[in-house]
Amino acid sequence: MAASRDPMQGDGTPRWLQTQAGYAWRFLVIVAALLVLARAVMAVELVAMALFLSLVIAAVLRPLTRLLAKVLPRPLATLISFLAALAVLTGIITFVTVSVSNQIPRLTEALISGINDIDALIKSAPRPISDIDITHTGQAIQDWLAANGSMVASEVITRLGTLGETLTGLVLALFCSVFFINSGSQMFQWTISQFHEEAGRRIAAAGRAAWRAFSGYTRGIVLVGVTNGLFAGLGLALMGIPLAAPIGVLVAIGTFIPYVGSAIALSVAIVVALAVKGVWWALAVVGMIVVIGQIEGHLLQPLIMARQVKLHPVVVAGAVVAGTLVVGIIGAIAAVPLVSMIWAAFSTLRTLRAADDVPPAPVPGLPDRSQATPSV
Repeated sequence: MAASRDPMQGDGTPRWLQTQAGYAWRFLVIVAALLVLARAVMAVELVAMALFLSLVIAAVLRPLTRLLAKVLPRPLATLISFLAALAVLTGIITFVTVSVSNQIPRLTEALISGINDIDALIKSAPRPISDIDITHTGQAIQDWLAANGSMVASEVITRLGTLGETLTGLVLALFCSVFFINSGSQMFQWTISQFHEEAGRRIAAAGRAAWRAFSGYTRGIVLVGVTNGLFAGLGLALMGIPLAAPIGVLVAIGTFIPYVGSAIALSVAIVVALAVKGVWWALAVVGMIVVIGQIEGHLLQPLIMARQVKLHPVVVAGAVVAGTLVVGIIGAIAAVPLVSMIWAAFSTLRTLRAADDVPPAPVPGLPDRSQATPSV
């Protein structure tokens, strides 16, 4: 007769408590490892940002490079892909610059008119502010600038240094992306060859799944961003709102931050519409924001992104907030693709583990030894 299962261990601790304690300390070890990894990434933040950007560039340009490589040598296909991307970016920057320069006179007149309206509103308030008060306020601002000029200058120098670091990171990202596009598969195979055969098989499967998730998300979000930017730019242009082109570009970039990026970018359009054309046109822009959000949420995201990011919306929102708190705007952009990569790799490893635990199916004509009793 089989012995009954003892719910208590020898030291009197319930078995369920020991099980939960085992899960708890393992969870704490994982959290500690993640914190150490985050600290290490923050210590080399510039390199991490450059590598992330290089992966984004590689994910976007690899399909074009792979297509061109069917008829051209791989290095030449990589060069043509980069030149094509550079031509597109140059065209966008030129278009935005020309659009802004052409609309500066109108914006200047609107700004002057808005300042006059604010001045009239202040003077007609229940407690009007006199010109003397305004003069005193201006003098106070000048005194503050005189007293804190060194701090302002130091801040400007710091910002210039940050700009230099950004340019350095951009050059590093471009340099790395060339190798990822041209010989990324060989680099991956070399990395796998450094591990034991079984471990290499698992790492290869997890790495491929993670890359599929990352590249699919990147290409999908770029397509969604371009679509949102086109909708916003065309809508603002049809309403006669200035800066339609640059605002459309901002909306496209803001799409990389799920849920809130596009809305924050379009808030600039609300301010411009309010200053140039008044309250009703600003409300019309708000309505356009709602329409674009509905199109993205009910059409673009299900069709383009649903197959790429298999994450619950709560997980996506939590990842965006956590990334923003830890790294800032870059963290908000990188959080979702990184989480999707981790989840894809984990799911693949779990599937492989489950497959390894299943005994092989019996071969017809041969005895099934999986249930055989070993001979004595």
